[in-house]
Amino acid sequence: MNYTLSQLNVFVKVVENQSVTKAAEHLHMTQPAVSIQLKNFQDQFEIPLFEVISRRMHITSFGQEVAASAKEILFQADLLRHKALKFKGELTGILKISVVSTGKYVIPFFLKPFLDLNPGVDLQMDVTNKNLVIESILRNEVDFALVSIIPKKLTVDSIPLLKNSLYLIGGNPVGSKRKWAMRELMDRPLILREEGSGTRQMMEKYMKQHQVLLTRKLELTSNEAVKQAVKAGLGYSVMPLIGLKNELESGELSIQPMRGLPIHSEWQLISLRGKRHGPVAKAYKAYLQENKSFIIECYFAWLSEYSSLLQS
Repeated sequence: MNYTLSQLNVFVKVVENQSVTKAAEHLHMTQPAVSIQLKNFQDQFEIPLFEVISRRMHITSFGQEVAASAKEILFQADLLRHKALKFKGELTGILKISVVSTGKYVIPFFLKPFLDLNPGVDLQMDVTNKNLVIESILRNEVDFALVSIIPKKLTVDSIPLLKNSLYLIGGNPVGSKRKWAMRELMDRPLILREEGSGTRQMMEKYMKQHQVLLTRKLELTSNEAVKQAVKAGLGYSVMPLIGLKNELESGELSIQPMRGLPIHSEWQLISLRGKRHGPVAKAYKAYLQENKSFIIECYFAWLSEYSSLLQS
């Protein structure tokens, strides 16, 4: 047999997700690339590792045993890598971060340089809605969390990163810079994020302050789903500018001027006050405090430029 660690990793992810497509998403690979790796791995065994019945993948008993062994091999290989790096005096360990869903447009840029500098550091990142992110902090399951709203009940240490600005967005540009009146928003279908979302919380606070009563609304569970619904003409939404760059540049979405908007908050990396961080988390915190201004200048200058254009 001549399997590779990459093939083992692909097979384990396919087994965990029961799907080549979902495994590809988790591995940040294309579906054809995962399929090729899976076929090359299967070719080394005479016994089938999986079967496809009615377009659904089913892992065989033999495949389950191979997956269990593959996990152990991957674990031992990773352990060896960490030992070698530690012996060389390099930083090793796991950085655990929980991120609200819109934060996926923010945190990768603050992580990549640090991970490039420290190849012995592994990242475990969970992207979910605000309520679950806060739960992970309260349960002490992560080193840090990225949020734009900090609950009053939570006592935390925080590192401010970026301003978060939410605008009313629609599909085709209306061709006018006239600001909408509140009653116009009431008469149109509004697309909301799910309960527990920070974006939803900010929208509801805005509507309560301005006494906006919705007559028609649609609820979706991700920013990407909201954007697609707006593009399709199903309604309007209030969304963070940080996640709209490509769609605004392509003209697929447009910002609709609205009285009282944008709504502002701040992206912050938080941890429980008094939490005793390990070496990896301490190193990451120090790295951010020293380099965040440079990262913002490199990757997020467009935010202030775009905001200035919208105000002009």
